[in-house]
Amino acid sequence: MTQPPFVVGIDLGTSNTALAWTEGTSDDPNALPQVNTLDIAQVVAPGSVEPRATLPSVVYVRGMSEMSEGALNLPWGGDPGFCVGALAREQGAKIPSRMIHSAKSWLCHSGIDRQSRFLPYQSQEEDAKRSPVETATLTLAHLRSAWNHRHPGAENDLAAQDIVLCVPASFDAGARNLTMQAAEAAGLANVTLLEEPQAAFYSWVEQAGAEWRKRMQVGDLVLVIDVGGGTTDFSLIAVADQGGGLELRRIAVGEHILLGGDNMDLALAYGVAARLEQEKGKKLDNYQMSALVQQCRAGKEALLADGKLESFPIALLGRGSSVIGGTIRTELRREGLETLLVDGFFPRCAITDRPARPARSGFREAGLPYAADPAITLHLARFLGQNGPAVAETFPDRVAGSQAIPTAVLFNGGAFKADPLRQRVMQVVGDWCAAAGAEAPRVLEGTSLDLAVARGAAAFGHARRGRGIRIRGGSARTYYIGIQSAAPAVPGMRPPLKAMCVVPHGMEEGTHRDISGREIDLCIWTGEAAEFRFLSSTTRRHDAPGALCDVNDEEFEEHHPIETTLDAKGAESRAVEVDLRSALTEIGTLELSCVERGTANAWQLEFNVRSAASAEAH
Repeated sequence: MTQPPFVVGIDLGTSNTALAWTEGTSDDPNALPQVNTLDIAQVVAPGSVEPRATLPSVVYVRGMSEMSEGALNLPWGGDPGFCVGALAREQGAKIPSRMIHSAKSWLCHSGIDRQSRFLPYQSQEEDAKRSPVETATLTLAHLRSAWNHRHPGAENDLAAQDIVLCVPASFDAGARNLTMQAAEAAGLANVTLLEEPQAAFYSWVEQAGAEWRKRMQVGDLVLVIDVGGGTTDFSLIAVADQGGGLELRRIAVGEHILLGGDNMDLALAYGVAARLEQEKGKKLDNYQMSALVQQCRAGKEALLADGKLESFPIALLGRGSSVIGGTIRTELRREGLETLLVDGFFPRCAITDRPARPARSGFREAGLPYAADPAITLHLARFLGQNGPAVAETFPDRVAGSQAIPTAVLFNGGAFKADPLRQRVMQVVGDWCAAAGAEAPRVLEGTSLDLAVARGAAAFGHARRGRGIRIRGGSARTYYIGIQSAAPAVPGMRPPLKAMCVVPHGMEEGTHRDISGREIDLCIWTGEAAEFRFLSSTTRRHDAPGALCDVNDEEFEEHHPIETTLDAKGAESRAVEVDLRSALTEIGTLELSCVERGTANAWQLEFNVRSAASAEAH
């Protein structure tokens, strides 16, 4: 079959979206691709469209009395009544109740119905509301239109190209499936998923060119730290020997940590609000606080980008009858900003320290499940401690005690545009290495923090065509089906839950596993809906398919259940003895099926991405 002319990499980020591409192939299997980036056309002011290197991942739905008809016109169509990108972010800072941002953070929140329209969260503007999946679809659809406008012709349509779409390494199977749903709804068919930290490393290799092999050596352990707008991701990539050459292996990924630039913006906003109340007696309401958070984000980026700026002006609309006269003016000051971000989010600590785990409350708001401890360095210490045993299997000299000790660090994510944050991380990790008697790690320089993931995704797509280096890794998680233990009924006590492994750690894309249910007499009932509990682990690396394990909160994460309506296939409702089949598809998604023993009957299990709670609660 003729290959599509382009390989396209997409970084669907929490804060910004980017697109990179490469075309053609080389006869040299080791040739590195020529990667290009797309300047994305978007509305930057009412009636004004400009191309920008990135597209802010923000949707703004215009209100009845805002802007004239045609103010949101795009080169490829009329005025849709909403906008994606620069103007959406700017207008949303003024009227946050009509702005949808950080939708990607909601995509991985299994405690809510991610296909229900509840964003902007807690807004009363019902006509502005969209679902997390729909918001991702609107962003990808804008990207497709911008690409097609620059590359006319049916053969060049983005939908016809090989597309690599990036997701956090910590995204579970449900969040990955939802990302694929958004891509399909935007008309993108030939899509493969790639973990963002791997994409960042592919970008470093691509930009280093042929020199990358001289800058890496067998035994190197690269720590990829990705702090974006909504999440913090950690990955370890090892450089091993393969027949005298270099082989890259992704050894470990971290748990899903909802902690990033959004938290930093919120911390800055609380500081400004406290100063306003103390100095001017102004107490902000929820609406004004939402606007303040967005303006603090803009101020943070401006101050960190320009070391000469000492402050950034902030103006908040009043809430009384005299709106103009009641405008509240203040500023975000450089004084204290770096201290808050560096010491608050990247404190110095020992490698044996761990993030705080506060007592659970009986009540909690149904919002995003942010990390309880904002100290990213503490989460990093835990990650290196949890994965020391995995590193020791390959490189025992890269472990001190039970802690993994990296030899190189690759930064990714918009938060690390700030030099003080990168410097603090290297200081902390350097201290850990010194305590272990190891050399301080080096920094892998040369990647664009805004475009690295998109560029790396395009380079990976090129490698999938048999050209260039590949990172081996397979499934970053071990997946399990929950099995209720057979036990006598006891009042007030639920039977203990065991976990049966269905996808082992490292299972390669494009492969499947057959799991016998005979040992536990696994059966299902046909003729009715059934729900299956679903769990995963990033630290249990040696469970084989079919293995039964005791469940604990430390090692296992429970996700939304898997469900299916079990067709009786013309017979009466009955108990059916089954085996399981798991498949990790080529595009990076997980499929699970129940197979009736001795027959060809099979039932595919679908991920239940809807919350049991009504979407109206949001």
